[in-house]
Amino acid sequence: MKKIVVFLFILTAAKGQAQELQAKVTILANQISTQVDKKIFNTLQTSLTNFMNGRKWTTDQFGVQEKIKCNFLISIDQVSDNNIFRASLTVQASRPVYNTTYESPLINFQDNDFVFKYVEFQPIEFNENRIQGNDPLIGNITAMLAFYANIIIGLDYDSFSPRGGDPYFQKALNIVNNAPEGRDIAGWKPFDGTRNRFRLVENLTDNRFAPVHDIIYSYYRSGLDMMYENEETARTGVLNTLNLLTALNRDNQNIMFLPFFFQGKSNELARLFSKATPELKTRARDMLTKLDITNSSTYNSLR
Repeated sequence: MKKIVVFLFILTAAKGQAQELQAKVTILANQISTQVDKKIFNTLQTSLTNFMNGRKWTTDQFGVQEKIKCNFLISIDQVSDNNIFRASLTVQASRPVYNTTYESPLINFQDNDFVFKYVEFQPIEFNENRIQGNDPLIGNITAMLAFYANIIIGLDYDSFSPRGGDPYFQKALNIVNNAPEGRDIAGWKPFDGTRNRFRLVENLTDNRFAPVHDIIYSYYRSGLDMMYENEETARTGVLNTLNLLTALNRDNQNIMFLPFFFQGKSNELARLFSKATPELKTRARDMLTKLDITNSSTYNSLR
């Protein structure tokens, strides 16, 4: 316990001048014809990287070692003559596990509804009080990135302290409520499907889904962060998290948070329980194969 207290003290005391995110933005445009000047993709990548890393997203001060590592992969599917880009956005972020060099996935999510307008060298700006902007398709690019920046920060804060991410989930909710609107813009409304930005932030802000925050905190602080001191305690903590996920799933069928949580964690969970006692391994396997059906073959290795 003393080591954890010291660890948290260091996190607090080491606050410096750096921004919160250590973001890498990558533009993939392999599907775009040679008729488009490829230089625009490099310019866009540089501008978005500077936007993500140069903006102050919180009122806290972060030291360089505290920055949240994240990746934004924008895969361009189509560019029209009027500078409208159709793309998908893959968002990834990780969180260090106490006293190790290992980093656990916080988010690994693909958003397929990304349409925006970009003219080379146009300013990349975001005003959280005026999200729509003069042109919805221009505003949609920074609204998307700002939304996921706040989701990432909220998840990171939630993983270190109970409900610590609430202010940033509320910021993400504000972006959803004031998001750009247009014929080609999707993902911000409840009728835009069951796996979208509206559903995600609803799961993180609506009191009906309050156990979500206990799950995030329990998985990291009562689970993974305990591996250094006591592996069995850590496994028990993660097993308790699986019990919370089972109850959440029972009370809220088809909740988006369930697949969202497991995205990118299957191998981590299989490794975690691979050295568990036979009884604990069986309990974990039974729950995981029901909760994360997509990766059931990975969990079957726990037999």
